Amino acid sequence: MSDGAVLHVKGRVLAGPDDVRDELWVVGGRISYDRPAGARDVRTVTGWALPGLVDAHCHVGLDAHGPVDAGTAEKQALTDRDAGTLLIRDAGSPSDTRWIDDRDDLPKIIRAGRHIARTRRYIRNYAWEVEPEDLVAHVRQEARRGDGWVKLVGDWIDRDLGDLAPCWPREAVEAAIAEAHRLGARVTAHCFAENSLRDLVEAGIDCIEHATGLTEDLIPLFARRGVAIVPTLVNIATFPRLADGGEEKFPRWSAHMRRLHERRYDTVRAAYDAGIPVFVGTDAGGSLAHGLVAGEVAELVTAGLPPADALAATTWAARRWLGRPGLEEGAPADLVVYEADPRADVRVLAAPRRVVLNGRVVE
Repeated sequence: MSDGAVLHVKGRVLAGPDDVRDELWVVGGRISYDRPAGARDVRTVTGWALPGLVDAHCHVGLDAHGPVDAGTAEKQALTDRDAGTLLIRDAGSPSDTRWIDDRDDLPKIIRAGRHIARTRRYIRNYAWEVEPEDLVAHVRQEARRGDGWVKLVGDWIDRDLGDLAPCWPREAVEAAIAEAHRLGARVTAHCFAENSLRDLVEAGIDCIEHATGLTEDLIPLFARRGVAIVPTLVNIATFPRLADGGEEKFPRWSAHMRRLHERRYDTVRAAYDAGIPVFVGTDAGGSLAHGLVAGEVAELVTAGLPPADALAATTWAARRWLGRPGLEEGAPADLVVYEADPRADVRVLAAPRRVVLNGRVVE
């Protein structure tokens, strides 16, 4: 499309869960629901249109070994884009990916800075590894570097214990979260197990990643405080393989990981039923491939979320949570067009017909 071209999207435009329109126009990269006067160079796309999908737990610039070069990060971002993911919350990366912000052909990224972990208690080359007395200073640093989010590692295997254990004492997370909030940043934390969650939530955390350790007694606390979860079920599917690999050295940890995996769907459904906000995230960029957003939505449906709510968790609700527009009048034209109604079958998300980013059709 030329810079002066107009894009016409016809069919069914899902501007909201209950807001379905017949068409929209893209003029100058922005959405309009009014036909532009005198439009001549018009390209028409037909189908079912959604706001660009959100992957709220993704790592651009990271692989299983640590930071990657810019060429690899570009391929990761392109893979996500072509799968329909046009907004990413990068939940921790040691790479500087600010150059992506200057590319109008790559997804928009909301960064949480670099992970902050306890010394020798996380994946090598991923995080700042610090002791509790230095946690507030690193939270301050990452709050200023990020885009309104900070990422803590809330629990990890304690090799002396042979199982998952909290990384931080209660007073350290209270001070760290308070400092992030003072600077206008929200805080999220990687948590697999049960025993780090109460301290983090009572300290005021905004979100928990994975949240496999949610239990019956903790769910009301999450719901009361409005703490969101991003379950990353496509990542939790790897727990049995991880458990097999650690069986000989850490049998207690391995058994724990298997239990968390076995109850994963019940955990997510119980959280949803209690009114806990649930959002889509794939955890791509560590050991997982990029472009898995459709699979994660399908996993939420398998866990028991109604299809419309699983869809909202990667579209309207997710964008509202992250403070970014969807298909509102005047918003940047970031949208995905499908052959059929994704509300009827979320598996449609795996095959975008057209991806439109910043008003341009991705070919």
